Amino acid sequence: MGFSEMPTNMYVESSFWNFDALFQPQQHPARDSHDTFFLKAPATTTQLPDDYLEKVKQVHQSGGHGSKGYGYDWKRDEAEKNLLRTHTTAVSTRMLYKLAQEKTFAPKRYYSIDRVFRNEAVDRTHLAEFHQIEGLICDYGLTLGDLIGVLEDFFSRLGMSKLRFKPAYNPYTEPSMEIFSYHDGLKKWVEIGNSGMFRPEMLLPMGLPEGVNVIAWGLSLERPTMILYGIDNIRDLFGPKVDFNLIKSSPICRLGL
Repeated sequence: MGFSEMPTNMYVESSFWNFDALFQPQQHPARDSHDTFFLKAPATTTQLPDDYLEKVKQVHQSGGHGSKGYGYDWKRDEAEKNLLRTHTTAVSTRMLYKLAQEKTFAPKRYYSIDRVFRNEAVDRTHLAEFHQIEGLICDYGLTLGDLIGVLEDFFSRLGMSKLRFKPAYNPYTEPSMEIFSYHDGLKKWVEIGNSGMFRPEMLLPMGLPEGVNVIAWGLSLERPTMILYGIDNIRDLFGPKVDFNLIKSSPICRLGL
């Protein structure tokens, strides 16, 4: 589908790239220790781009680019806190910032598949660490219809044609959609990902040109795999309770055939 892979070898990330650069306010509940694993050592980072950080601070506090912002006192101390990344969107943010520094803008398609960490209660469909499939397209004139079309194409290649899209809220995308697929084993629709169009409050402080839009999505790797293989408990697929005989005896899932 013409995508280039992003470098995702940093499990430890700063709150700035994981949250602040995505226009996620510092008082958002996702930034609480009940949802995120924060590091004790090293607890903070000082390696942040100062000019860009000031623009992010400004858009949070008082807005810009047609936005009112959040109207609170943004603190650098919060942005410097280190954590185990909660999504690979932190990598997407870095890549878009890097793209914005280029002299001439060129459309890009990026993807990644790697591990993320959430302070979640473990049950049959949730783990505290799992894998995320991240994708984004950056170009002029992209719409929500383009996003739906790409997602339908992507999942059809995995053999999953039963999809539903539900309006949702994300701090860094507007409009936003949750993605559901029908699980024949569980006999219900299961959320497999989130998606949307990155907000101008996120893109314009980076320096991307006016009129450039970014459609993006983050998908669980484990849940679509559960649907494709008919597995009804995520702990049977990933983690210390996996039966190795299941791994050895299961056929390879050949994609795109």
